[in-house]
Amino acid sequence: MENLVEFRHITKRFPGIVANDDISLSVHKGEILAILGENGAGKSTLMSMLFGMYTPDEGEIFVRGKKEVITSPLVANSLNIGMVHQHFMLVENQSITENIIMGIEPKKRKFGLFPVVDLEASHEKVRQLSLHYQLEVNPKEIIENVPVSTRQRVEILKMLYRNAEILIFDEPTAVLTPQEIESLLQIINTLRQSGKTVILITHKLDEIKKIADRCAILCKGKLIDVLDVASTSVQHMSALMVGREVSLTLEKEEHERGSEVLKVENLSVVSQDHITLVDSVSFCVHEGEILAIAGVSGNGQVEIADAIAGLIPIKGGTIQLQEKDITNAQVRERIEAGLSYIPEDRHAVGLILDFPLKENLCLKQYYRPPYSSKGGILQYEAMEDLGKSLIEAFDIRTSKGNDTLVRSMSGGNQQKAIIAREINLDSKLIMFVQPTRGLDVGAIEAIHTRINTLRKEGKAILLISLELDEVLQLADTILVMYNGKVQTIRKANELTKLQVGEYMMGVHVEKN
Repeated sequence: MENLVEFRHITKRFPGIVANDDISLSVHKGEILAILGENGAGKSTLMSMLFGMYTPDEGEIFVRGKKEVITSPLVANSLNIGMVHQHFMLVENQSITENIIMGIEPKKRKFGLFPVVDLEASHEKVRQLSLHYQLEVNPKEIIENVPVSTRQRVEILKMLYRNAEILIFDEPTAVLTPQEIESLLQIINTLRQSGKTVILITHKLDEIKKIADRCAILCKGKLIDVLDVASTSVQHMSALMVGREVSLTLEKEEHERGSEVLKVENLSVVSQDHITLVDSVSFCVHEGEILAIAGVSGNGQVEIADAIAGLIPIKGGTIQLQEKDITNAQVRERIEAGLSYIPEDRHAVGLILDFPLKENLCLKQYYRPPYSSKGGILQYEAMEDLGKSLIEAFDIRTSKGNDTLVRSMSGGNQQKAIIAREINLDSKLIMFVQPTRGLDVGAIEAIHTRINTLRKEGKAILLISLELDEVLQLADTILVMYNGKVQTIRKANELTKLQVGEYMMGVHVEKN
């Protein structure tokens, strides 16, 4: 096989960590190569060097047999390398075409003098390109009005418009429904068939089995192995990735749910622009029950959690926690009433990034003994003890233990810190929003096991996740949202994955 890209002895260091440690890896022309590894294994770092976002401290990158120094994404583009990032890089208030041609706009001269962007010609070129690769979009639509799956197509078209031959996808299916994931995998296959070379960074082993030719497994910055996907089991891949055998299924015992813990009636939330985000939603969660809210990103599910937590105002409805009305309560009153919250946006509302880990782990208890004296003086020894016990219990990996600045930790370890703090509160209701986003299979297994244990202990759990497999595996009851409204609330064992996906898209009709 012809080597299109070669990494030779690549090393990349950041303060306190070696992200890539002497990695040598080749990418064959026309293949789909998957990059696998735990959080912090160095997958995105390695690919970011190929795309010019970082430069290696040691080692060389060869493209088409020639040594290249890739100092920026512009240089990468000139080498026909493109990348779709996990968080899309699009301008919300511009059209699809404007986003695709940005920076390389075709010009024509008005009155033979003034250069202007030839938008009409660009619309047509984008339309033809989208049809050629079966990535149908309306070039004139504004980005803020299109769904996540269309935005992803726009990101792919941005690469193809720039004649990218080497396409890097970073966690491309993280926010898609099952139907959209199937569609994307078909698109990636089509790209490969048209002669493109695809590098796929993902945690989802079933997707790798479906479309990848080979997978490179990284662990703690080192390249462990490069395997032929067709002849390698999912269990073997996950064991190499985590360094031990991982259980990919959860044994969930049936049990009777207890009394009602959370009762939400006719909850309505509107945005500052007076757009209805949550439309008269009612449900309840009982002791020992996991109620999961499923839905495509942006259909009101996160606003429900934020409203219950007291982070956003509500327009109407009531919220009761253990028979206490908390509809208008302050955030601390809700915590004291028995609420724990693992939010979607860990940076904005989950952590104080410039505080050390021990202070973040004590954020919701610092004013209580033993962490604070009667005179309100912080007791750092007690905080140290709490930090040490939670770091060990939840396998939070840091460079300086309790004193590590949270900003310097990986996203996965920041997530573990929030989950540790919230579970430690011993609240009756625990709300998890995207609890395993960005985590590897080992960490996901640990968190799923912990959520299941909390259920056995009689906690009421409200789970909001875009991962449909996670919803189906954990939930006792599933509530599906579409466009701010409840589509259905059913026992999990009464719904198939396909049915939930249809409800999420708003196309499943209830039969009376």
